[in-house]
Amino acid sequence: MKFEVTAAACARVGWGFERVGVLDPVLAANLRWLSGYRHPRVRRDPVAAKLLAAFARPRGLLAGVRVVGDPIAVLPVLFHLIWRGELAVDLEAGLLSAATQVRRVAVVAEEVGGDADASAAAVAG
Repeated sequence: MKFEVTAAACARVGWGFERVGVLDPVLAANLRWLSGYRHPRVRRDPVAAKLLAAFARPRGLLAGVRVVGDPIAVLPVLFHLIWRGELAVDLEAGLLSAATQVRRVAVVAEEVGGDADASAAAVAG
């Protein structure tokens, strides 16, 4: 329904509208679930640090969580880290479960200000 409304609104102002894709239902469900844990208040740094260490090597979601502590307290932080991309899972393989394989994501340095070319030119002289 909402896409029809959007298409009609676009047509009224002379714009075209095309819906180019639909998310896989499993991916959409996992993203919807994880989005509930996106707010920074969910992150608790001591627990986050332990989770990052626990998943330095891939392992099952619940197995890694139990290494850190009580799943009721640890799972929200885990889901936040997955949402933030600090931990990774295959969101299209199936719905998140105790057996879902979780791994730590390698840290990638980001250019402050986003201008790597300017920095490289400055270093090159």
